[in-house]
Amino acid sequence: MLYRPLGKTGLRVSEIGFGCASFWGKKIFNESDAIKLVHAAVDHGVTFFDTGSSYSGGNAEPRLGRALSQIKNKHELVIATKAGSRNARNRVYYDHSPSWIRQSVEDSLVRLKLDTIPLLHLHGPQPANLTDDLLSTLVKLKEQGKVRHLGTNNGNIKTIERVLATPLFESVMTNYSILQPERGTIVDKVASREFGVPAGMAVGGGLFQNSWPHFRSLRDAWYAIRAWKNHRSEIQRAKHLQFLRQQDEWTGGEIAIAWVLRNPSVSSAVFSTTRMEHLLGNVRASGRALGNEVLHEIDLAQSKFQ
Repeated sequence: MLYRPLGKTGLRVSEIGFGCASFWGKKIFNESDAIKLVHAAVDHGVTFFDTGSSYSGGNAEPRLGRALSQIKNKHELVIATKAGSRNARNRVYYDHSPSWIRQSVEDSLVRLKLDTIPLLHLHGPQPANLTDDLLSTLVKLKEQGKVRHLGTNNGNIKTIERVLATPLFESVMTNYSILQPERGTIVDKVASREFGVPAGMAVGGGLFQNSWPHFRSLRDAWYAIRAWKNHRSEIQRAKHLQFLRQQDEWTGGEIAIAWVLRNPSVSSAVFSTTRMEHLLGNVRASGRALGNEVLHEIDLAQSKFQ
């Protein structure tokens, strides 16, 4: 596993990160299997783990906390979580009030079984949410040692511009994948300001690998429904990348992550999975370079994106 600096934080993180979210955190997914994935990731050099207080119906954080409690060197890992969203009546809504951000951080520390949160991202704020009161609350959380570094998880350009202009922040997590090459411009801009850039959904949801509508399990159906609900444009783009399912000794996921890591602005390419074979295949992407032939095919496919 190779490691990269997380912007100006002084931290170095594995260039491949494990996302503790989605079906991984669902109660319906066997917890023993979920924990085994975290431990296997650590064994293969992964040091960056990303989750959120509202992820998987609120079950992702405590599940990750239980997994971390079994790891002796857990304080050497960089755990990133998010505040600013909450679950109510089986729905997620945003709340960036100072009181909720503080409460969310307090709750996250308990759930994750940590003394401090290495990296806290505000979850999906709008520029208007970044009030003086909120910034003051974040400063106090840092002074109290409850949070070490701050950033935002966002795709909103105006919010990112505001965050880049605020010295308190040091990281911007945003989605960036082989299915969204245009986002490389944002990634490069953020990195040019010495901010860390964890890239979310680095395998593009694996959409180019799926065989629609054939599913092996409930989890496949769950991911398909989520994709149809939230990522229809990516589904259309993925049709041009079906050739990436397998290329010689590369898995499709490995190619997708290697493509993201070609961009030196990316601090860590983050993906989530519930299958050990996917995890072990994806971590092999660290340090591997894509050949010119497959890069040409990818460029040609991306030129067809609408």
